[in-house]
Amino acid sequence: MRFRAAIRKIHTFTKLTGSLLLLSKVVWIRFDNDQVRFTVIPERGSQVWAVLSIDSIFEDYSVTSNTPGNAINLQVSLTHLNRALRSAINATSASIRLTKKDGIPLLAITITTATFASLRRPPALEGVNDLRLPSEVPNLTPTVETNQGNDDSISFQDQPPISMPSDRETTITQSVAVTVLAPQSVDSIHEPTCREPDVHILLPPLLQLKAISERFTKLALPSSNAAIADENHSTRLILSASPFGEFRIGVQTAACRIESKWQGLTNPELDPTQIEGGEEGVRDHASTKQKNRTRDEAWSTVRVEGRDWGRVLGVGSLGGRVVACFCDDHALILYVYLENDESGADDSVLTYYITSYSQ
Repeated sequence: MRFRAAIRKIHTFTKLTGSLLLLSKVVWIRFDNDQVRFTVIPERGSQVWAVLSIDSIFEDYSVTSNTPGNAINLQVSLTHLNRALRSAINATSASIRLTKKDGIPLLAITITTATFASLRRPPALEGVNDLRLPSEVPNLTPTVETNQGNDDSISFQDQPPISMPSDRETTITQSVAVTVLAPQSVDSIHEPTCREPDVHILLPPLLQLKAISERFTKLALPSSNAAIADENHSTRLILSASPFGEFRIGVQTAACRIESKWQGLTNPELDPTQIEGGEEGVRDHASTKQKNRTRDEAWSTVRVEGRDWGRVLGVGSLGGRVVACFCDDHALILYVYLENDESGADDSVLTYYITSYSQ
């Protein structure tokens, strides 16, 4: 069992693990011949099933095992992995490999940084900041030389030439302990299934949405002591979308009702090649039927836990477009598409499954 790769996009890898860390401390990573998968299944809250193309993070990628597709399944601490990756942010190069030490499997992350060699100040400059006269400073005693042209010039005797700092590479390896998962232990883990979404909509920027969501969550806390209330109270945010490019987020309590609304958003069209039944399947799809309702009746609504929703929106640091699929009063599915530098490259997508609470 072998795995090694050069890390092509250290910033993307670091932001990815940082966003997953908001939801769980442990991640299941699967390396195989075709892609890399990151799966987070916390005891409570949203699940994440991320499928990334290899070149979205790595290059010079090599994986070998005795399982079909050369799959390797690892359970990794997100805390330790993210900390190791953060130290490589300014590295000139970074690589990752699966290794073992004293019988313990490890992910070894090797980073190379360029630093300036620390050189002693040249003797000719040591007295520059002194307040003494030049004749009182060691090694700075001037002498007068007489040239044939009777021109007097001042020189400093026995001074070495000033040398400039030179580049030096520093290599650091950090090891993250992992657990190798047997194929039979993960075969029974499957991605959640949901009914057909009623509304598909392209969300506004997630970081903007995150700021508003956190403000609404705090306003709905029942106690003036926000720290205590945040631990003991679960604030439910109400999210709604329509097939007419509209999206709402709000909160309702006994004391107030607050809401923000966006208009002019995009409702992506269904691709017949991805829908069972093709064109006929699109015509019978729940989202198509939703469009035939009046504007006031076409809303699809879910209720999510405020703190969990705020953690999910942390993926906004990765950029890319986000499509939200609303299953009315049942679930919300977010598809986060990462940007690809190369045209024609496979899409990398993070899928978030968020359960809706009853009214």
